[in-house]
Amino acid sequence: MEPSSGINEPDVLGSLADEGFTSLRRAAAPRAERYEIGRSLRERSPRSDMAHWKTPDRRPDPVAQVAASHEGRLGRLVPVRVGRMIVSPYTFLRGTAGLMADDFAALPHTGITPVICGDAHLGNFGFYASPERELVFDLNDFDEAHPGPWEWDLRRLTVSVHVAGRVNGFRESSCSDAVQHCVESYREQIAHLAEQPLLARSFDQLDVEAMRSAATKASFRDEIERAARRARRRTSDRALPRFTERNDGALRMVEEPPLITRLPAEEREQLAEALDGYLSTLKPHWARILGGYRIVDIAHKVVGVGSVGLRAYVALCEGSSPDDVLFLQLKQARRSVVAKHQHGALAWHRHQGQRVVEYQQALQTVSDPVLGWTTVGEHQYYVRQFRDMKGAIVVDDINAGALADYAAICGYLLAKSHARTSGASMIAGYVGSGDKLDESLARFARAYADQVESDHEALVAAVRRGDLPAEPA
Repeated sequence: MEPSSGINEPDVLGSLADEGFTSLRRAAAPRAERYEIGRSLRERSPRSDMAHWKTPDRRPDPVAQVAASHEGRLGRLVPVRVGRMIVSPYTFLRGTAGLMADDFAALPHTGITPVICGDAHLGNFGFYASPERELVFDLNDFDEAHPGPWEWDLRRLTVSVHVAGRVNGFRESSCSDAVQHCVESYREQIAHLAEQPLLARSFDQLDVEAMRSAATKASFRDEIERAARRARRRTSDRALPRFTERNDGALRMVEEPPLITRLPAEEREQLAEALDGYLSTLKPHWARILGGYRIVDIAHKVVGVGSVGLRAYVALCEGSSPDDVLFLQLKQARRSVVAKHQHGALAWHRHQGQRVVEYQQALQTVSDPVLGWTTVGEHQYYVRQFRDMKGAIVVDDINAGALADYAAICGYLLAKSHARTSGASMIAGYVGSGDKLDESLARFARAYADQVESDHEALVAAVRRGDLPAEPA
């Protein structure tokens, strides 16, 4: 998965292009020197400049951008995707990582490019099971992960905080307060981790108890407990009655068109063959374990908002007894929306599923042990467990104080993820210890939230005119 040769790479710092991180025979630049490099970048890219957003005169039409993003998706599911995006400005934001990346590409940035999530928003953090079956909370969506400007992740996260607050009916001051909590937490954590040994940064994680301890509001501690209970119930054995049925004595996936649909026998066989290939991407122990299961059925299942219309399948596998079941999810992987802004038309990564898996493992402290990748025809996929104690904080259900708590936790985790790859000392040098960045991004998030609402209204109007089909969410 190494970058292809012959590409005109951008002039970047603290990224995969940093030779200090590619050999044990060469020393990386000293931490103090990297900190000073970051601090000096304030002259080229002042922190106050991060406050500004004004709609460019020649900005592409947002509805046209949404329509363009449907290329290559399953046409029958495009109305489902649009239907989910028009529900609110927040769901619109969830489906427009590419539109936002295009906007951010024209904004000032430092040039520090660790591996980033590429789609950092409040809904892309959540609970899942560690390999030891402990419940942890972290970033959990990596379809757009790629080396890129750290600011893009933080900008997108803060905008999602402000938009979510507005959708919940909070005052503007409360929305801005939550954004500042988010940035302050990011800034303090990146500074803390920059001082830690490189290896120590890789073990920092957040479990349920630590998450509860970080919460200042009782209402948010209660929401954490509720969400954790829901997550612990989301396992393969508990999913069995929800997603399967008996037909002539045989177990198979249920149908709930258009969200869950059965496949022709030939397509099921292609996917089953691809899952055999997926085993070769796992560590030998896990390949051996999964080799003890047998595929019983495979169905197409719609997931998310931004991913709707991409090919996504769930495979029901049975072990040595009928109650020993495993659900595997195959999810189509395409080029990250960040990629074209980093290295143009030529792809760095030969396999986009492999890109997702390896960058997920880079950004998460602990990951699903059966993450892997495969190819079916011309489409590339990554594979993971479908029901693995996954759960989320539902932002619709929380008050303004809880939103500020949650935003701070997400800022903390985003800093942790960025520090796991490279650039932590330079980012820490740039952001500093004062609240200048907090205030700048609070102003930016408020201004760009207006943009999100305007773009959402344009999409709603296009649906009303009949320009785009939409099915009710």
